[in-house]
Amino acid sequence: MHETLPALVARALTDNPRPLEYYLREQSHLPGPRANLGLVGEVSDELASYALRCPQDVWEVLHYLVRDAPQVETNTPGEFVVLCGTVALGACASTNEGWRDVAFERLAQLARNSAWRVREGAAMGFQRMLAIAPEATVVYLLVLASEGDCLQQRACIAAVAEPFLLQTNEMKEAALAIQSRIVLRFRDIPLDERRRDDVRILRQALAYTLSVVAAAYPEQGFALLRECASWGDADITWVIRENLKKKRLAKFTEQAAHLSKLLA
Repeated sequence: MHETLPALVARALTDNPRPLEYYLREQSHLPGPRANLGLVGEVSDELASYALRCPQDVWEVLHYLVRDAPQVETNTPGEFVVLCGTVALGACASTNEGWRDVAFERLAQLARNSAWRVREGAAMGFQRMLAIAPEATVVYLLVLASEGDCLQQRACIAAVAEPFLLQTNEMKEAALAIQSRIVLRFRDIPLDERRRDDVRILRQALAYTLSVVAAAYPEQGFALLRECASWGDADITWVIRENLKKKRLAKFTEQAAHLSKLLA
């Protein structure tokens, strides 16, 4: 824990959020290749610890942190502030059940942001909710997977592609169902639309998320990959080949070899 962070959060809740914002900007590590994700987690946990004690104050701080989301530029300290607020929103809503519906919708909006770290923050926010309120969050993600746009679908598959979440059969089945819905929707995207940025971003995410679920749920996960391989879709074939390169699938030699033959 950054020593000054608790005092800054406490002040933000009772008086003035600007010192917290300035601190987050200074400690963001941006511009640069890697944002300060440790600090993202710490500020999220600190705010979540107040979510039931002073919900209105926490809500106002969260709103303050994400207020610049519509115009934030990527790889800037401002992006980091919005990232912190986005992840913290999920963390706080996982604690305060009354916020969940609003948080789901807000995270879905943030998943469409132009700044890629904010989009990643939306997936991380959903992960925080999956860890504490898995049933409600899965229900929402299944709907978003079916009805959301490409960037929102990307948030769904990134949210469930996290090994620490895939510890129960219920979560594994849910993750597989979400991945299945989205890869089927991707197949139905007309070829002349596949070069759009949002489609490219979704394809890039599928290039690693399918292997996370397959590693956690091998029989069912590889069955989905074999089904995808049978479609003869060039983009889906690329997605499968990229997943087969992941070290997490290295121990599944027989399944991977069979899948590679289907792609040959």
